[in-house]
Amino acid sequence: MLYIIIGSVSYGVLSTFVKLAYGDGFIVNDVVGIQMFVGAIFLWSVVIFNKTKSSKLKTQQYLKPTKKNVLSLIVLGSTTGLTGMFYYLALQYITASLAIVLMFQFTWIGVLLESVFNRRLPEKSKLLSLIPLVIGTLFATNVLTGGIGSMNWMGVLFGLLSAVSYSTFILLSGRVALKTNPMTKTALMITGGFIICAIFLPPTFFTNGRLFVELLTKYGLILGFLGPFFSTLMFSKGVPLTGSGLASILGAAELPTATLMSAIVLKETIGTPQYFGIILILIGIILPEFLRRKSSVQFS
Repeated sequence: MLYIIIGSVSYGVLSTFVKLAYGDGFIVNDVVGIQMFVGAIFLWSVVIFNKTKSSKLKTQQYLKPTKKNVLSLIVLGSTTGLTGMFYYLALQYITASLAIVLMFQFTWIGVLLESVFNRRLPEKSKLLSLIPLVIGTLFATNVLTGGIGSMNWMGVLFGLLSAVSYSTFILLSGRVALKTNPMTKTALMITGGFIICAIFLPPTFFTNGRLFVELLTKYGLILGFLGPFFSTLMFSKGVPLTGSGLASILGAAELPTATLMSAIVLKETIGTPQYFGIILILIGIILPEFLRRKSSVQFS
């Protein structure tokens, strides 16, 4: 549980560093690019180290990925790249506290995609969870108090697109290269994410050494370490021990972390209705797992 909470908190602070990077004059192309690039280097360093270590011990717990697996993981990784790209684009137009709320719409979007993919209606517990999720979103986005006209629709669009791409990643990640080493799997996906980001938002730091060093030392190392590397490492350690249901609940710690960081560090104004909405969203995330566990206890 501690592994997952630490990983979630690490994800939650990223938006604050991105906002600070924008404030220092860095553009989205370079911010998202340096995060994926540094993250990939960290991950491949661990993969190579573990490969050397396992070869000395002559043990092989996982299967070596096939060419098809490698291609599938790189393609799947493009969804993680798109998630970061859309999320960081949203942060150019809206507050960090609003951007994270929009990204967390992956909860109900994921339910919708799963039902379409599996060609069956969602479970009652998941449908029930949509009620606090929708109501909470209305409060958290300040629509009820500020009105629709107060929102930057370009930022809202990018925020929702990040939720769609993240939902797609969650839906497909459990179906690709299941017997591949999680760290190798993640390294391939982050590589795919970097490639797709570099195509749509070409980074400029590769042709500007001074920019590269400045960006790397100020924000690149912390973004690349906390995001693609450290958080992933914590989740890969924690999820097998807790199960995916509890992990999804604990992973919601990212939402209050991002909100509090935006209020404390970025001095963003967050009113009582927004805090109330965030609490409702958290309830909507927790509800399906709570009902499932309650049901299993009754039948056991």
